[in-house]
Amino acid sequence: MGVEEALEFVDNLVFLKTGEHLDKTQRIILRHLWEDEKRTYQDIANSRGYTEAHLKAVGAELWHLLSKVLGEKVSKSTFQGVVQRFRTTQQSQKIPDIPNLVGNDAKPQDLDSNFVGRDRQISELHTLVSGGAKVILIQGEGGVGKTTLARKYFKSQRFDFVLELWMATEIQNITPVESVVEEWLRRYFNEEPGCDFGISLERLRRKLREPTTKIGVFIDNLETALDQNGKFLEYLRPYVELLRVLADPDVHSVTLVTSRERLRESSVEINLYPLEGLDDEAWREFFRRCHINCDCTILSEMCRAYGGNAKAMQILRGAILTDFSGDIHAYWQENCTYLLIERELKDLVASQFTRLEKNDLEAYRLLCRLGCYRYQDIPSVPIEGVLCLLWDVPEQQRRRVIKALQDLSLIEAKKGQYWLHPVIQDEAISRLRLVSQEWELVNRKAAEGWTQRVTVIKNITDALTALEAYYHYVEISDFEQACDVIVQGRGKKWGTGLPLGSSFYQLGLLQKNFSVISRIIDYIESPERLIKLYNILGYTYRIIGCIREAIACYKKSEEILDNLDVKVIKISVVFNTGLCKLDLLEMEAAEDCFKSVCNLAEQDSNLDDYMAYAQCCLAFVKSFSNFREDAVYIAEDGFSAISSSTRVTFWGVVHSLITLCLTYKNLGDIKKSFDFCQKAISTSEENNFTQLKAKAISCLAGLYREEGEFTKALFYHAEAIEILYKIGAKSNLAEAYYQFALTHQEMGALDKSRENFIQAIALFNEMQAPRQVEKVQTAMERFGK
Repeated sequence: MGVEEALEFVDNLVFLKTGEHLDKTQRIILRHLWEDEKRTYQDIANSRGYTEAHLKAVGAELWHLLSKVLGEKVSKSTFQGVVQRFRTTQQSQKIPDIPNLVGNDAKPQDLDSNFVGRDRQISELHTLVSGGAKVILIQGEGGVGKTTLARKYFKSQRFDFVLELWMATEIQNITPVESVVEEWLRRYFNEEPGCDFGISLERLRRKLREPTTKIGVFIDNLETALDQNGKFLEYLRPYVELLRVLADPDVHSVTLVTSRERLRESSVEINLYPLEGLDDEAWREFFRRCHINCDCTILSEMCRAYGGNAKAMQILRGAILTDFSGDIHAYWQENCTYLLIERELKDLVASQFTRLEKNDLEAYRLLCRLGCYRYQDIPSVPIEGVLCLLWDVPEQQRRRVIKALQDLSLIEAKKGQYWLHPVIQDEAISRLRLVSQEWELVNRKAAEGWTQRVTVIKNITDALTALEAYYHYVEISDFEQACDVIVQGRGKKWGTGLPLGSSFYQLGLLQKNFSVISRIIDYIESPERLIKLYNILGYTYRIIGCIREAIACYKKSEEILDNLDVKVIKISVVFNTGLCKLDLLEMEAAEDCFKSVCNLAEQDSNLDDYMAYAQCCLAFVKSFSNFREDAVYIAEDGFSAISSSTRVTFWGVVHSLITLCLTYKNLGDIKKSFDFCQKAISTSEENNFTQLKAKAISCLAGLYREEGEFTKALFYHAEAIEILYKIGAKSNLAEAYYQFALTHQEMGALDKSRENFIQAIALFNEMQAPRQVEKVQTAMERFGK
């Protein structure tokens, strides 16, 4: 039995037993020892570029595996004889030959045929990590296999989860790092981001330092963000701070970065790992698995021509199988001259596009159209996202077009998700841009597809998926439609349909609002749209305690409203301005705003939701004055309106319940206050309203103080402060510290009380809220005299 036959025989036996094939290193060991069983591991290591220790470790596992498969003990010196005996026994007993499992029903992707020949690289990455490397930059040309290697490393080392960041192939589509960190904290750690990027980074660092979880970080295609000197582009400089956190010697995470270019940021400790192409042994293994008869000479020429590029290998496989019926000789005879002259992967990709255009125009058009997707926040596209780009192809033929691209390895696919390799995307998008009408139409179709896909926003993934439509409209400079993605109501998850921008601040993605709105707001001509943007921006500013900036947004809305008569927009602006005034404790101005809201709502029954919100806030204002009976009357009307209106949102309900809780507390009706507080907490939990839940918990703590139950009060104070600190909701956090201080004061713990009063004053000063500062100072002086 020759070496090739023996390897095939053993490989099929192993697959039949384990469901996995021999890897490259195992095949190298078996090949060399079959040819000469006296060869040492050192000899093989010297000839193949491995270390002796690595081959010994692989060999030990291999002999253990073959002992199980062949039914008797196998060692380095005996395996050839054992295999020969097993084969002879099989033939003498007339047992049918073990089928070639690669050649029957097994598909190339089932065998992980896209990953061959990288066992040594996996081992070397592991060695770097074991030596203390925190951030490793895998550098190599496009298509060499950087991304595949990184993914395989994380999978082989069994990380608990991997934080992923996919750099867009076009600079204008790169996601701000503030949004990336914000999403990581919420999605993977259930941690609220801070209002300041530095705070968010520190929270991420703290999570990565926890030794109980094995965390990987994967940053793909970094080169887009770098300038000609290997440094981050000026407006992307905050990415340096993220890398400094990831490179912290005390973190327990491992970060793999892929890039075609070297990163040269001296302030970040990066371990460079250059990745070269695959050798001809890997190419031979790959083509063998794909049922293509391998002529060693031809494969060596092809491997050399493309520098062992892994993506080139896959593209060639597709062309040989599809266009030449698996005849590698015929393919190379026709193409070797041209391809040997144009050795760059880009030239191979371009030639595949050109060939596809001649042979299958529909598949060519689809491939170019797929270049419009970003593959960043949402790194792959569902089948519906592919089908929507085939609007001009008969429905019964659309799957055939997609399959044609898969056969040629020009589109990646896994579990119903599709994406383009960055090298393929580069070529696709450059060709798509050549026809301006096609570029615009394709982006519109893609945007419509994303919009139709998300009808209700339940979580962060839904929100980010819905936002993809915004980026397509920005690409074609249709800023009005991009604005509509943010401001139009969507679904019924939180009562009436809410704008995407509102979903972002409810889900804690505050930075996302800032980044997407600032990009388009100067281009919006529609007054109605512009006001809606300013309202969302203002509300987002208010949550993080930037009250003056929030008021400025509402003032801009009012200036625009002078030329309009849109009651629903005007009432929203006035109401939100009133909330800002409440946060600043400017009670007279707040009362004027809420009265104006009630007057506007009386004129239009379709505004009864704002009537309900304003009445609850007005009752709260009155509860501080001498008009306490008015406060009770208005509060009852407000609650009745909240209960009966069909237009109120769950967010509005919870906000109003908290306001009523505080109102009845001021009025001394602690029982009613407790009832409203508990309802607010339970509704917040049902809808994942983290900020409102924390505010309600702080109210609950104050109620327990009024009842003299200090142990419970302290517990809930601490819980509220912890949540609000994580969120960075400065105004609520300042009030929570103030309430905490009052409880300590009531208990006689004056040092603790003073400490929390000072925290509250510092936050209120940051908010530029002098009346709030005065309130705290007055409370401090009460016991100081």
